[in-house]
This record gives sequence, C-alpha cells and structure tokens, in this order.
Amino acid sequence: MRIEPFGVEIWMNEYETRCEWNLAETCVESLTIAELLELAGTNTDLSDLLPLKMTYGAIEGSERLRRAIANLYDWQEPERIMVTHGTIGANMLVHKALVGPGDRVVAVVPTYQQHYSIPESLGADVHLLHLQEKDGWLPDLERLREMVVPGTKLIALTNPNNPSGALIPKHMLEDIAQIAREAGAWLLCDEVYRGTDQQGDGRTAAMADLYEKGISTAGMSKAFSLAGLRLGWIAAPRRVIDAVSIHRDYDTISVGMLDDHFASLALENAERVLARSQEITRGNLQILSDWIDQEPLLSWVKPQSGTTAFVRFDAPMTSREFCVDLLESTGVMFTPGSALGVEGYLRIGYANNPEILREGLKRVSAFLSRLPAPGATYAA
Repeated sequence: MRIEPFGVEIWMNEYETRCEWNLAETCVESLTIAELLELAGTNTDLSDLLPLKMTYGAIEGSERLRRAIANLYDWQEPERIMVTHGTIGANMLVHKALVGPGDRVVAVVPTYQQHYSIPESLGADVHLLHLQEKDGWLPDLERLREMVVPGTKLIALTNPNNPSGALIPKHMLEDIAQIAREAGAWLLCDEVYRGTDQQGDGRTAAMADLYEKGISTAGMSKAFSLAGLRLGWIAAPRRVIDAVSIHRDYDTISVGMLDDHFASLALENAERVLARSQEITRGNLQILSDWIDQEPLLSWVKPQSGTTAFVRFDAPMTSREFCVDLLESTGVMFTPGSALGVEGYLRIGYANNPEILREGLKRVSAFLSRLPAPGATYAA
C-alpha cells in the first residue's frame, strides 16, 4: 500500500526535540499522574495499582472505560464505543473499515492528513472541499452539497477544526448531516478537540449524537491532556463498531491495562479535567490575541475552540522558510502551513504553559521586527 508522507508528523519528528519554546504543540499542557490523581481526589501513592495483573485487557476496552466514554455524549451506550490506540488509530480504523477502491470520499480541508491520504491509499475517489479564511474557515454548504452526490461513501471533517480552531455550530452540523443523509453517506467527524470551546461548557454537539450514520472519534491527547496514554475511541452505530473490530483484531488486540485505568479515572472526572483545560485555553487565547493585535505582519480568524490558531503572515518567504529560520534563530517552534497543504499561514499552538507561550511570543516579536518589508526579497 502506497501512502503520501504525513506532512505535519514529519515536521514534528524533525524539529520537536530541537526547539526550546514549543508553540507547535497541539495538546493542552500535559498532566502528570500526580496531577490527575489530585483532580480525581484519589489515592496519590498508586497502591491500588499494585495488584493489577499485566495481562491483555478487555478487547473493546473495559466496561468501565466504555461507560465513561459514553457519558461524554447525549445518546451513546458502551456497546457503541470502541477503544483504540489514540484518535489516530480510531480514524485509521474507520477509514479502513468503510472505504474501498472507487468509493467517493469528500474530505473537508485543511484537516488532519489521515482524512484524505488514507482514503487515497485505499484507492478511493477523494474530493477535497477547501475551507476559506473569508468564510471564517467554515464549510461552504452549497459547495458541499454539490460534491456529496448520491452514492458518496463517506464525508470526513474535523470539528473543532485543526488547524484553524473554527467551530461548526450545531445548526450547521445538522445541515451537514442532512446533506449526508440525502446521499446515503457515512459522516466521520474527528472531535479530538471537543471540550475546548471558548464558550459555555466547552463541548460542542457530537456527530454521533446528531446523525444515524454519524461517527465521532476522539481521544485523551488534546482536551484531556493525557497524550502519553495513547488512547482514543470511536462512537458509532453498532454495525460500524462490528466492521471496525475485524480490522482492529489485526493491529491492536487491546489497549494497555494502565492506559485503560488512567483514562477511566480521567473521564470519570471529565468535568474537573476539562475545567482545567478550559482555564488554560481561554486564558492563553487572550494572551495570543493581544499579541497578534500588536503584530502588523500577522492576521487571523480568531479561534472559537481547539488549541491552535491558523495565522496569515505577510513576509517574502515560504511558511517553511519562516518556521525553520524562526526556530534556528530563536528556539521557537511553529508549524508551517505548507505541512497542512496551505501556504502563507502558520499554525500556532497556544495551549502550553502560559509562561512558555509568553516567552515564545516575545521572541517571535523580535524575529518579526527583523524581517524585510512586504515586497522585499528574503535571504535566509
């Protein structure tokens, strides 16, 4: 099977361990185990784990974990939940289980590259709906309706959006579901940033709750600050879970017992964990917003959710040149828009420790002040 190189992951692998101030990070500042236990109000000496036998866990995920995941939704039951190795594993399994050669897939981009490169690698007929800054990075529903013809197999999108932080409101999600319904299409919504909305309880409507052929994927990495668990899930109709389980038997067996335990603990205390995440993302977005207001070379559509902003820059260089020069001269890491298929933009992760964000942005300001004026020639 041939598949396109994964742009964002290649960038992160190449530079993440070389930077001093990581503003490419997409996870809310990671929790320590001690912090998780404190949030959960449980024993902090881990003595309750000592009798745990290190065998295979429950194949679909423990009943405890699947019930905790189901409680994140309005209409899901443990039987409609499949536990996976991260959201990345959830997305891969859905595409592999549902998509085959010649199937028409519509992917809304920019997005996480899995949602178009995996279908392409499976021989699908992939069509891309390009989001536009002028539309607030929200999908053009008339254009989507034109692309989702009868017989379309799958629509794939992220909400909240990666990289822009745009948030599709519930009424628009319902319109998208109706477009899928009329075509008979499955609708996969990658919701790994769900829980980080800037308003209300932070949790937007989930596609698995809105549409009878809706599939929601998510995990512990972004909003729940526990990327080290490498644990995600699929919430979907039972026939999708059954189809996914066939593929999962070949590459997963079960998630780790410790991963299952700590994920269960976090999700049983989801309100406390998400309250911490929202305090970080809402405070840090204000820091970033105040900074961008003072930088004439930068512009954006302010995120409504998520942990990243997609920022346009006005300078005579490519986004990769910008990011490499920035990292080498200041130690600050951004992600170039070219890694996400959109030139002229930078993805900034703003959910790290506030002091890291402040110091990183201070250094970026010094870097920006040295750039040539728009229209000039850039020499690295």
